[in-house]
Amino acid sequence: MVSSTSPAGSAIADDLLVFLAVARSGTYVTAADDLGLNHTTVSRRMTALERQLGGRLLARSPSGWELTELGRSALAEAEHVEAAIARLRGDHEAPALNGVIRISATDGFSALVVPPAVARLRRRHPGISLEVVTTTRRALQHRTGLDLEVVVGKPEVRRAEAIWLADYRLGLYASRAWLAEHGTPGSVAELSGAPLIYFIDSMLSVDPLDAAPRILPAMRDALTSTNVFVHVEATRGGAGLGLLPCFIADRHDDLVRLFPAEASETLGYWLVSRREALRQPAVAAFVAELRAQVDRMRGALLPE
Repeated sequence: MVSSTSPAGSAIADDLLVFLAVARSGTYVTAADDLGLNHTTVSRRMTALERQLGGRLLARSPSGWELTELGRSALAEAEHVEAAIARLRGDHEAPALNGVIRISATDGFSALVVPPAVARLRRRHPGISLEVVTTTRRALQHRTGLDLEVVVGKPEVRRAEAIWLADYRLGLYASRAWLAEHGTPGSVAELSGAPLIYFIDSMLSVDPLDAAPRILPAMRDALTSTNVFVHVEATRGGAGLGLLPCFIADRHDDLVRLFPAEASETLGYWLVSRREALRQPAVAAFVAELRAQVDRMRGALLPE
């Protein structure tokens, strides 16, 4: 926690740590929560720091604060202060990390990839917690309040880093019960008019996920949803054939993959983050665990 009052000799260093929290979170309110201060105190400390440094560190954007040129220089110095304090407190040992990491990701990635990564991280750093927002959308141009986003397809972003994590595969699945009732089709051509379970086309903003019309144009919507787990359970329940992520569908013995060579699509997971957030030690440690987790899951993400 940063104290609300500081001796004159350490005021600028203390205020730099407040600025560091604002720069990483993008909002005064979130920074105040992270530091255990109130919004007014954070605002006052930022004003005092800008007065001492002789210029604005942050400029208002449509959805939060962005660093000015002076702010980018001050950020590097603030990180040096943070690192020096960590070294002193750690008595030459690696400091324990803490804080709240906020991530937005698709529902399948959030459920099956994120939890093992954060569990391993928290064994070493129990002071870290994670807030997960599940959504399937394009990368935001202004990710105020978010440390990380995981999106499908290579994003076009400004003032942010886009990092490829892994490719994964969509496949066409049917339940064993559905196949017993309707028979197993002998070719993709026999799927003309067959019931399809997938995303709601009119609400799908992620271009790479527009796979069904490309690879299964003759099938007809039976059930559509914004949630991939609805797709999976509807397929298992026999509502139709589901175009599903293999790493989710293959966990269920009652699902059978059809025509893996023809009815297949390979997509990519990409991580997006502001550069300031990636330099935050807790975020950097979590990103490392996330990349290690997708490496462990390569075989499930891209089955033969």
